[in-house]
Amino acid sequence: MGKIIELVAEDGFRLSAYRADPAGAPRGGLVVVQEIFGVNRHIRGVCDGYAADGYLAVAPALFDRVQPGVELGYAPKDIEAGRAIRAGCDLDHAIADVAAARDVAGAAGRVGIVGYCWGGFVVWRAASRARGFSAAITYYGGGMTDALDEKLLCPVMSHFGESDHAIPIEGARKLAAAYPGVVVHTYDAGHGFNCEERGSYDAEAARLARSRTIEFLRRNVG
Repeated sequence: MGKIIELVAEDGFRLSAYRADPAGAPRGGLVVVQEIFGVNRHIRGVCDGYAADGYLAVAPALFDRVQPGVELGYAPKDIEAGRAIRAGCDLDHAIADVAAARDVAGAAGRVGIVGYCWGGFVVWRAASRARGFSAAITYYGGGMTDALDEKLLCPVMSHFGESDHAIPIEGARKLAAAYPGVVVHTYDAGHGFNCEERGSYDAEAARLARSRTIEFLRRNVG
């Protein structure tokens, strides 16, 4: 369904991205922001799923500035490698690359953005620093519960696992209290519950979170 394209960021940097187009007229655009494992099979599948729901989905390869072509799995060695690459990433560059994906997705109309794990944190920052998004959705965004000084520019929905080892549920509650306008959902699940390739995958939590995400996109994007 999808294909690899090239994006050009505002600073002239060229990066790859995965683009998935809907079969018919698009309802709108959607930027999909990767975990620390690159634009791998899972993220491409996420894009394909959103395209099936009517959105032009674009996943920028945010690791290209550090190491092009990263596609990792979910074994301990992959987690270690992904963390090392992420440590070399500049957040401002990540937001610039997300904005480049937004510009392509914008050909379909209004644009939303969704991110997972590290990508959830990037989305949280982008929702306050990158104009042009009509909705933002974060899944277990690591670090975002400690970044409570953001001035959000669009509606935001956040999904958290109640038994997430990386993001204590108290952090999600703190975020909800600090941002009454943000829609916060919690699930009886752990970190990475949306990814079917992880041991922490929870089919029911993933299904419910996705249905809520689609409803949120329908309301704010199209």
